[in-house]
Amino acid sequence: MSSIESLGDLRGKRVLVRSDLNVPLEDRDGTAHISDDGRIRASVPTIQRLAESGARVVVTAHLGRPDGTPNPKYSLAPVAERLGELLGRDVRFATDTVGASAQQVVAGLGDGDVALLENVRFNAGETSKDDAERGAFADQLVALADAFVSDGFGVVHRKQASVYDVATRLPSAMGGLVAAEVDVLRRLTDSPERPYVVVLGGSKVSDKLGVIDNLIEKADSLLIGGGMVFTFLAAQGHEVGKSLLEADQIETCQRYLAEAKERGVQILLPTDVVVDTAFPSGDREPTPSVVAADAIPADALGLDIGPASAAAFAAVLREARTVFWNGPMGVFEVAAFAEGTRAVAQALTEIDGLSVVGGGDSAAAVRLLGFDEAAFGHISTGGGASLEFLEGKVLPGISVIEGN
Repeated sequence: MSSIESLGDLRGKRVLVRSDLNVPLEDRDGTAHISDDGRIRASVPTIQRLAESGARVVVTAHLGRPDGTPNPKYSLAPVAERLGELLGRDVRFATDTVGASAQQVVAGLGDGDVALLENVRFNAGETSKDDAERGAFADQLVALADAFVSDGFGVVHRKQASVYDVATRLPSAMGGLVAAEVDVLRRLTDSPERPYVVVLGGSKVSDKLGVIDNLIEKADSLLIGGGMVFTFLAAQGHEVGKSLLEADQIETCQRYLAEAKERGVQILLPTDVVVDTAFPSGDREPTPSVVAADAIPADALGLDIGPASAAAFAAVLREARTVFWNGPMGVFEVAAFAEGTRAVAQALTEIDGLSVVGGGDSAAAVRLLGFDEAAFGHISTGGGASLEFLEGKVLPGISVIEGN
């Protein structure tokens, strides 16, 4: 891949950086506050490096899904403030994407200065399926820059204007974050050290079909938790009460179980689960209980793997040399249903090998549960992009730069 060095001397050059600053915001007395700044912190090294090289750095990013129109709810203004704090320098904020404010802010940059443009998804051209409309917006972004650095791994699986089209129009390179992500994921797919264990959780089997299809040929063990496990349990003929169930995926899960057996791949399902009679909400205290996975009461729904299963999962993980984890084991945001996820995360910090946390809710869980991020081999910033890479799909934001 083209690295930043391939762009030559960047002093005085305007460098457009596509970062992933799509962080969760929470309303506190009418003011938006960032509840998890992990993606901002991950973006800092490349931006800092460019600024220190004398480049005039123009950062572009998205937040949420504003559907192509400006919406104050999705403004990047709080992100600009936090980015400036982390960089230790002023970050100038443009109140539009490519309009008068963006043009004025970029024109006023000096060497080493940093600016952040408003949410690119405020412009319908960013996510348009029409090549001409998307290209027209990319042309407006390109007018603000002399070179492009792709450093938003969480969006490289999207063929969008600020991810794909600008790279066809400017001298382009991968930022350090994207290069590191791709390097780790290739280690997971090309020649992983064994035993190789994949941990999958989250709510739906249908979200993980591609990655299971691809990794069942490569992994030694698949550990299944989260809401998706109940479809696997149903595939074994067990009743799952009110637990999340994708009835249309039962046959698919039966096929996976049979294929794993044929290949000698272990699919480990929980033997016990933590249940409650209702999904946790603010109007009632949780009333968790532990039941056997094959004896879930009709009025109960599973919300976490049980303690025996957590211990069994952790034992397999501690023997692994390579681990990829995507998806929590339960509703980790609620303490009563967080212990399965905590046990998996703890085990990942103890393996003698490469441990990869596959972004999304898994990365959020690591931070919410108070783990030291440095204890993991790699925490991805892109859950969806990680999964598509491991499914063997071509990621447009990667292929366009590799092809330049």
